Amino acid sequence: MAHVCNRGVEKRKIFLDDYDYSRFRDNLFLLNNVNGKIRSRERDIQNVTNLKQEKLVEILKWSLLPNHYHLLLYELVEGGIVEFTKRVGNAYTKYFNTKNEGRSGYLFQNKAKIIPISEEAQFLYIPFYIDLNSLDVKFSKWKVNRPSGSLAMEFLKSYNWSSFRDYFGNGEYSIILNKELFYKTFDITPGNYTKEIFQFLASATVSTWQVDTVTGF
Repeated sequence: MAHVCNRGVEKRKIFLDDYDYSRFRDNLFLLNNVNGKIRSRERDIQNVTNLKQEKLVEILKWSLLPNHYHLLLYELVEGGIVEFTKRVGNAYTKYFNTKNEGRSGYLFQNKAKIIPISEEAQFLYIPFYIDLNSLDVKFSKWKVNRPSGSLAMEFLKSYNWSSFRDYFGNGEYSIILNKELFYKTFDITPGNYTKEIFQFLASATVSTWQVDTVTGF
């Protein structure tokens, strides 16, 4: 299992509109296939049925922000995380450069960071890190000036570009995820996870967790 993240070169925005976000999100499903990109006549991945898919990875969490993304991946085939990460980055860069005529070259800062989840602290905090990262969109200094748990949950459930909405809100893209594997791997129930989020937001850990545990951005 690994935390995967990358951001735009020179910290530039990589998602400029909703279509950009949805393109990246859909590719998390369409490119997660050993035999190459899934081809479907459906324009919305919500409507894909009767699919024969051999996955490279199971996606447990994902979060997209204006200039970066985070994924929590569980590898199913040898080299699956590296291959999937490369596919997602290359496909999105090609799309972005084509859409924005005249642009060429790298979109992302470096190769994506692939951080194995091997230490207890990482295991404890990585789900929070990915789920709560999107709070930056609304509460820019939330790690210091923390919103109430209810305000944070309200925003997270409404934010379109994160798997949190599929776990606890009205999300419609659960086809991307393996929620059962997440709960089994982290030995937690939906109710208990919600309680832990409230406790985590109220704890002193929030201001130091990023550097000390998950080495993201």
